[in-house]
Amino acid sequence: MAARVGLTPAEIDALSRLEDRPREFRRGALLQRENERGTDLYIVRRGMLMSYVLLDDGSRQILRFHFRGDMIGVPGMIYGTSPETIAALTDCEVCPFDRAALSRLFEEHPRIAALILAFNQVERVALTDRLAALGRTSAKARVAALVLDMRNRLRSSDPSVVDSYPLGLTQEEIGDATGLTAVHVNRMLRQLEEDGLIAREAGRLTIRDERALARAANYVDRYAGLDLSWLPAGR
Repeated sequence: MAARVGLTPAEIDALSRLEDRPREFRRGALLQRENERGTDLYIVRRGMLMSYVLLDDGSRQILRFHFRGDMIGVPGMIYGTSPETIAALTDCEVCPFDRAALSRLFEEHPRIAALILAFNQVERVALTDRLAALGRTSAKARVAALVLDMRNRLRSSDPSVVDSYPLGLTQEEIGDATGLTAVHVNRMLRQLEEDGLIAREAGRLTIRDERALARAANYVDRYAGLDLSWLPAGR
């Protein structure tokens, strides 16, 4: 948030209080289970997580990936049980806090409430893009869009990320996010490499031709060009 808006010292202090109880989780650990009661929300301090649902045939659909600085578990806040499972994709550190803490934050700092609303709308639009892609674009475009989206998400909280980043996903996980099999994902990644759009080495992915990759993906960066001029004044 501070990268987008000049937060006041009181706002920064209020946000920091949400991170008073850091906890570490190993890769594969579940923070919340679908259809079970979950009372906590989380701030991601380190690592990568995912939200997913299980389908009737036992397959998994990954809905979102979560990175440093993200607030997760928000969808479960308005239901008695969690609508999705939250799992650690890497070893990670998160800070749990309860709904009452968020309620106090909204009451005392309405601009933070407005910012959280804004960022959730960005996420909703990005999810809508991916939903349209699943039904209307090629396998190559879906994988290319995921590659770009991950880089842009990482860069939004870490400006040092430019063209290269640790992918941190198996081909099965990429497939569960894009509606493809692991074999098909492998084929599409190789094709993107052969086309000179990306390179992979030692677990890192490098974007070699961003403009061509964005064209292949029909990708729009939903984390750029935000208009936050309507936000209320900070307290």
